[in-house]
Amino acid sequence: MLTLTQRQPPNPEITVTFTLALTAEERTRSRHRFEAEDGKVVFLRLPRGTVLWDGDILQDETNGNLIRITAKPEQVLTVVAPTPILLMRAAYHLGNRHVPVEITCNYLRLSPDPVLRTLLEQMGLEITEEIIPFQPEVGAYGHHHPHG
Repeated sequence: MLTLTQRQPPNPEITVTFTLALTAEERTRSRHRFEAEDGKVVFLRLPRGTVLWDGDILQDETNGNLIRITAKPEQVLTVVAPTPILLMRAAYHLGNRHVPVEITCNYLRLSPDPVLRTLLEQMGLEITEEIIPFQPEVGAYGHHHPHG
């Protein structure tokens, strides 16, 4: 059993014991029990409000083993718009609904939701279903991206 209590910045050079792939929602949990692919049981005990990012390294408190967190590919809707203002309007409407959204200059990404999909399509946005890593924005009162 591993109990992970410390987060370290990503370091592609570092040798890790294994990698734990977590969805966006799982990466927001500071207290959780996961079962890794090989049946290993992993406990997260991180400071409240910790959000893990793709590539973060966690240390096991008992033996110092290092585990790399990766963003597990998951089902998402990727939203693109013909104009930047339309994309901003879409971000505004999604923000009003307090759903987790990944925001970039070129696209928005959210978990599949038929109601929101219809709303966005009616606004004139183009939507693609994908299975890829998802890294939504952290709430305004949370911690900002540690590496960006």
